[in-house]
Amino acid sequence: MAVKILWYLTTPDGPYPWEPEGRWKTDFEHLKQLAVASDRLGYYGSLLGSSPNESLAVSAALIDATRRLRFLVAQHPGELSPAVLAKWALTFDQFSNGRLLFNVVNGNDAGLATLGVHYPHDERYDFSLEYWRAFQNFYAGDTSGHDGQYVKLAPRSPAAASHPLGGWHPPKQKPGIPLWGAGTSGPGIAHSVQLLDVYLSFANTPPKLGEKFRKVAAEAAKIGRELTFGTRLQIIVRETEEEAWAHAEKLLQSTSLQTARTAIERQLPPGETLDSFRSDDPQIQRNVDAVRAGRLPKARDLEIYPNVWLGPSLFGFNILGPAAGTYLVGSAEQVAERIREYEAQGTSAFILSGFPLIDEAHRVADLLFPLLDLDHGFDVPRLRADTPAPQRANVVERA
Repeated sequence: MAVKILWYLTTPDGPYPWEPEGRWKTDFEHLKQLAVASDRLGYYGSLLGSSPNESLAVSAALIDATRRLRFLVAQHPGELSPAVLAKWALTFDQFSNGRLLFNVVNGNDAGLATLGVHYPHDERYDFSLEYWRAFQNFYAGDTSGHDGQYVKLAPRSPAAASHPLGGWHPPKQKPGIPLWGAGTSGPGIAHSVQLLDVYLSFANTPPKLGEKFRKVAAEAAKIGRELTFGTRLQIIVRETEEEAWAHAEKLLQSTSLQTARTAIERQLPPGETLDSFRSDDPQIQRNVDAVRAGRLPKARDLEIYPNVWLGPSLFGFNILGPAAGTYLVGSAEQVAERIREYEAQGTSAFILSGFPLIDEAHRVADLLFPLLDLDHGFDVPRLRADTPAPQRANVVERA
């Protein structure tokens, strides 16, 4: 079993961009450099992360700068008509030779309301399922329209659909654009197993993540579907373990105590405060006590499993438990071993990031790629002159 390695593509960047003094001023040229680097280094794709920029516009603007890199674009249902999104996707795939992936994001009630989508938590999954079904049909060339509970689109004339002025491109990806996404609640899992091709989750320890994926796979099997699984991780990989943990300690010491306090408060259960919170996990409690006493834990105090670290990141400082900011830290051999352990637990796609993004993308490609069996669909280049010929990846039509 081989794995796919994706990188992160976003505007916030710098040596430690979760602190103002560690964040660079970046622009489109910086994004372009990052996309070109990820493409040339052989990454399967890039997740377009949260930023002030609209991901649909950014990904389209980067088509011509890249050759193989797939763009995993986050999209909320309801931001656009599913017909408009389908035509956009057909155009993107026509120009990029089929390099589009969608990250299905269902968001939260307040966030969706700002986009004009007003459904309670459980019902928004019903809306999302119907929205993406309509999108899939339109992308595949269906002209019969859609008359559902939430989506109502009139049919298109089959003659007009193939007219040189009013027609749409045929689909490049069959049976359709791969849909990636997540969902942890009961309705979220039910939605995921019906719709998604790749089920995503924030990282945990390999056994706990594997347990979660097996539960989702069992639900998918009940309706005759099989999913693949992916996770999101920060990464610090170096030639030696000592170098990796020294860098982790440097990032930790560059982080303010206030950032740590704010992160903990954001993760607290309702009604709890930093002073009142007590954890049943002695390691978590020790780290909370350290912050409460006005000091940060040491880097190794935040290691919850071999090479799995809850350090500070742009995506959170998850002292209370694994979430968006979870890291892999270690030598290339150690990190490769841990990835293989995740793989044995069912994970086949890894969306990685480290900061600065271009620097760390090079490190991962240089040190880690040669140790992994990669399923990118093309020959993955080797950076060092004394390495063997490029690895032949398994060629696949879709994610």
